[in-house]
Amino acid sequence: MTAPEPVLGRVQALLMAGRPDQALAELSALPPAEAVGSVAMQLRCAALVQMGRWPEVSEAARAGLASTGPDPGLLLWLGRAEHELGRSAIAERALLDGLALLPHDVDLLCAYADVCAANGQVDKAGKLVDLAAAQDPHSPVVYAARVQVAYARGDDKAAQRISQEFVAAYPENPAAHALLGGISAARGQVGAAYAGFRQAAATAPAEHSFAESALELKAAQHPLMWPLRPVLRFGALKVWIAAILLIFGLRAIGLAPLGGLLGLCWLVYCIYSWVVPPLVRRWVRRAWR
Repeated sequence: MTAPEPVLGRVQALLMAGRPDQALAELSALPPAEAVGSVAMQLRCAALVQMGRWPEVSEAARAGLASTGPDPGLLLWLGRAEHELGRSAIAERALLDGLALLPHDVDLLCAYADVCAANGQVDKAGKLVDLAAAQDPHSPVVYAARVQVAYARGDDKAAQRISQEFVAAYPENPAAHALLGGISAARGQVGAAYAGFRQAAATAPAEHSFAESALELKAAQHPLMWPLRPVLRFGALKVWIAAILLIFGLRAIGLAPLGGLLGLCWLVYCIYSWVVPPLVRRWVRRAWR
């Protein structure tokens, strides 16, 4: 059995408004036989995703499949949930089962591409995205998958360009702005990254991770954080290795005093990186509120 249309309509409206808790309450009021229908369970999965409760998404998808039998929509949610939970083999099996039912489904193809890209199968992921793009080249999930594949290939410039195209095509889509923010951050472009996450947070206020990312990037723009830009751009490990190699390299060529001075500067820099960021975040958080 399927849930009554008015109930499903209210649930969909609540999800679009970013009120997943109320959507779940509506679904929980359904009679048991109707609550496990395909559409009702897919909406339950969508609500749980908005709340970041991925283990429960997996459970809900499995419950729906047990009740309704093979269903592409529920298999998609199961695949996404298992991928988020780090169980790639189970995710791949669920998505392949879904594609066996709907071989040209754009959402299933792109979800499978994400799994492949995360597992280092970048060429396979690219081919899957090409198949999805042949069906709907301007779909938001196709844009997002293209960004992920480009990033997995190490082509940050292409990933940023595709993210910008995504934002231009869907200026009200929070995921587009968040992807642009994330790629810009990876390229060390703190201002652009902050703008992306700030817009994502404004478009989807219920998604707290966007606001937290915007807050972190606003702190990174503070003048006291400028000396730490190399760490933000290249990562702490790479900067640490570069500093150690330089210090020991100076000693090896007979410039031990200069190496010692650099070592002292590096120690001060490390202490600065431990002490200053928490203080800046605290100041920025107070101003944010």
